[in-house]
Amino acid sequence: MMRKFSYLLLMVFLSMSVAYAQELTSEQWKAILNSDQYLIGMGVNSELEEARQTALSDLSGKISTKVQSQFEYVLENKSKGQDVDSETKMKNIIRSYTSTTLKNISEHVEKEKDKYVVYRYIKNSELRAMFKRRINLAKKWAKEGIDREKEGKVGDALQDFYWSLALLRSCPDGDLETITQDYVEINMIQDVFKRVKDILSNITLKADEVEKDEEGQHITLSIKYKGKPAVNFNYRYAGSKGTSNMFSAKDGIGELYISQATKLSKLKIIAEYECREEANIHPDLRSVLETTEPVPFTAAEFFIDLKGSNVTEGFKQSNILNIESSVSTSESPHLATIKAIERGLAQRNYADLNIYFTSEGWEMFRKLIAYGDAKLLRSTEVQFLPDGQGVVCRSFPMSFTFRGNRRTFTEDVVFYMDNQAKVKEVAFGLEQAAVSDILGREQWSMEARQTMIHFLETYKTAYALKRLDYIESIFSQDALIITGSVVKGTGQKEMQPAKMAQVKYTRQTKEQYIKSLKKCFGSNEYINIRFAENTVRRSASKPDIYGIQIKQDYFSSSYGDTGYLFLLIDFQKPETPIIHVRTWQPDLDPNIKDGRIDITSFTL
Repeated sequence: MMRKFSYLLLMVFLSMSVAYAQELTSEQWKAILNSDQYLIGMGVNSELEEARQTALSDLSGKISTKVQSQFEYVLENKSKGQDVDSETKMKNIIRSYTSTTLKNISEHVEKEKDKYVVYRYIKNSELRAMFKRRINLAKKWAKEGIDREKEGKVGDALQDFYWSLALLRSCPDGDLETITQDYVEINMIQDVFKRVKDILSNITLKADEVEKDEEGQHITLSIKYKGKPAVNFNYRYAGSKGTSNMFSAKDGIGELYISQATKLSKLKIIAEYECREEANIHPDLRSVLETTEPVPFTAAEFFIDLKGSNVTEGFKQSNILNIESSVSTSESPHLATIKAIERGLAQRNYADLNIYFTSEGWEMFRKLIAYGDAKLLRSTEVQFLPDGQGVVCRSFPMSFTFRGNRRTFTEDVVFYMDNQAKVKEVAFGLEQAAVSDILGREQWSMEARQTMIHFLETYKTAYALKRLDYIESIFSQDALIITGSVVKGTGQKEMQPAKMAQVKYTRQTKEQYIKSLKKCFGSNEYINIRFAENTVRRSASKPDIYGIQIKQDYFSSSYGDTGYLFLLIDFQKPETPIIHVRTWQPDLDPNIKDGRIDITSFTL
């Protein structure tokens, strides 16, 4: 079995494009050879490349021996007669040690007459550093999972806990790692595993409505966690041809579309907790998920009986049955506009809808219905609220499916209308909890609260609909645009960081940022942004200036990540807000109070 592991590691290491060749004195090389701090492989051949490959193979065997001996919980399975299981697990674990996660393999070459002697070597500390990094990531995601579960974000919580579990299982003695809860030390793997099972056992799904048409069945799902609408939830359904693309539910509403050829009376839904599409946020995580078998959870399977569901045959009437309004909408032109749009969305007939939009609103609506395969979900409960001189209608639940990446998002679509009842803007709504939080800030004027919600929704939608002109218009010409850990100043007449000693960020000019964004828009089938947390603070000295901290989940067809966004915005002219500062942190920064850049990081 050891020979198989050595060969496997050889294949992994051959993919490495760089080996660090070091010029060493004979004394230095002798010290390395005699040191127990290194793992060293040797190859001898008349051809240099052959000698290198032999050295790499020898090194892989050394690493394999060292790593295997440390995985006691895997080897324990072998002693219990589970040879195949343990061998497979070890292979997969070793495969996760790739060139992107195991760094600094060095090379030393000696020439002896007609042959080359090649040594490939790596410090033991490099292995330990990788394992420590994975343990720290596992703890980070477990902590985030606890926070997200409390918020009802079960899709995020399942993902975070599973990622934590996968990383722990890839480390020697990962099963011995402990955490302290309520002053009690508990086993981390067991705790994370239990949390996943507990979440799954508290999720309920049912088919609220089944609409049949000529092509198949459109099913609207109700998804609850502990009796309340789940803020988010990722899932697939199992059919005769395998599992479907991944669907993402929002605020307790999800959807499925099953073709006419699929005859089902009972639907099997599978909770998605592995989320490989989002694993690009870290090379260790991506490598582990790509190479190891997923941990099965039987509680992740849900069965829905479709026979007792409310079934309708095609579109029959306006679906706006529940209206919550702070403005008079009875037989109003605003209500007439929304009914017409709802009917057009349901029938997918948009030809005559342009009369209900301003020119800019119509352009945004056209981009919206082109954003993936757009469908209106059947259970709509809308709200009409005053918005300056107009009215805002919240919210139309819609789904958007992207075939190339087998992904479906659910969004609450918001319509901003002018006083002529024409839609001037279309946006993806914030989560209901975020809207309620901002509206609950009674120390602010209602206009300020509405402006903040409007801006955040417009901002996130602009990236999804690739509105480059709008994004360019909201950044000040000399805006501070920075990414990394701490901020670096621009040297321009713009708001500067208050504590320059803490600041160490890569800066882009507005022109560079827009150019990069244009390239990103062109290379991705879709972009979807989700704001997981919003913290808004108003400047005490300049009441029109606001600082917004956002935990942002970014999804695209080629990349995904999670991090902390900060925006410093001037709302002196609410209709044309200006962003003076945009910072992005991939993680909390230990050098900053609370780990996140905020409005106090800048002198206004």
